[in-house]
Amino acid sequence: MDIPSYMVGVGKQARAASRLVARADTATKNKALTLTAQAIGRDVRRLLDANAKDLDAARNAKLDAPLIDRLTLTEKTIAGMADGLRQIAKLPDPIGEISELKQQASGIKVGRMRVPLGVVAIIYESRPNVTADAAGLCLKAGNAAILRGGSEAIHSNQAIAACVHEGLTSAGLPATAVQVIETTDRAAVGELLHMNEYVDILVPRGGKGLIERVMQESRIPMIKHLDGVCHVYIDDKADIEKAIRIADNAKTQRLGTCNTMETLLVARGIADKVLPTLARIFRDKGIELRGDDAAREIVPGMKPATEEDWYTEYLAAILAVRVVDGLDQAIEHIAVYGSQHTDAIVTEDAARAQRFLREVDSSSVIVNASTRFADGYEYGLGAEIGISTGKLHARGPVGLEGLTSLKWVVFGNGEIRT
Repeated sequence: MDIPSYMVGVGKQARAASRLVARADTATKNKALTLTAQAIGRDVRRLLDANAKDLDAARNAKLDAPLIDRLTLTEKTIAGMADGLRQIAKLPDPIGEISELKQQASGIKVGRMRVPLGVVAIIYESRPNVTADAAGLCLKAGNAAILRGGSEAIHSNQAIAACVHEGLTSAGLPATAVQVIETTDRAAVGELLHMNEYVDILVPRGGKGLIERVMQESRIPMIKHLDGVCHVYIDDKADIEKAIRIADNAKTQRLGTCNTMETLLVARGIADKVLPTLARIFRDKGIELRGDDAAREIVPGMKPATEEDWYTEYLAAILAVRVVDGLDQAIEHIAVYGSQHTDAIVTEDAARAQRFLREVDSSSVIVNASTRFADGYEYGLGAEIGISTGKLHARGPVGLEGLTSLKWVVFGNGEIRT
């Protein structure tokens, strides 16, 4: 395959399709989403067979267990993909919505209209469900999508793409509105990073290495996050049973996700009441604990934590534990070591909860619930295109509105400026 020519063709087709999708009405977009969901539900066996090929290759290549976990499709996750598309179809269509319309002294009315971004390119690893989620969100937001999944998921992604194309064409939209790159050649990524003429925004979803490469090589605007170093702080005014349940879930519900807790902070006044119980739970579930001196004094078998541990996104069965003096030190720790992804406090003190919400500068800040809720599906977005830890345009789980922009619109009746 001539990669540069192929990628230019993809870009041209995406740009042309983006104009057609931008003007599609809500009913047409929803029909495409619903028909895609039906195709996915019908083709469960075919999707599982395609995924089995990817899993066999991944195991033969001795890929890490967390990556294989993210790669795996089941009947439940396939049903979840279809359900996510149906949810997106039910969401209000943001395109064309006019807000903040105000009459000015001159007589003109000035407002803002929500419009598509154009062509959205997503580079992602492992998770085949991203193919369906990204396609659905980009379509509903009036964008064309170029999707470059990881080589380890090529069969799964192409099988899902076939369902998406069926849904698009059956609804009268071009199949090129969603293009899944057909080659595993890494040169395709290099070409994509420089397609400024065709791509309006780039969304890298994957490991730190991928995102650092994209940041270094591309000048296309991005929605990204580097790390998910997520914290749970157990305040000395916490309900102990609630705190134990939340900390357990935040770490062990799933290890290989960006919203999994990587560091547990515990107030000194409650540490001896919660840490022994949590240590037993974590050890029973195979979690290695690495703590500071105060934590190791309470739980003697805990390994010593290094400075590097506080910065680390493990995505594995390892948890860093630190005992802090209280809320101020917890907030300071998160400011120094956190990645502005998701951080939670467990407390029954409303004033402290409010301080945590105001002062922790992360894209999701949670009171008395697990960090694992930091997800587009759980936030009612239907799905998400990714998590943004940046501060411009979109922040946190990025759903429909994050895939749109605003332009000024002006209504007049013959007014002229004097």
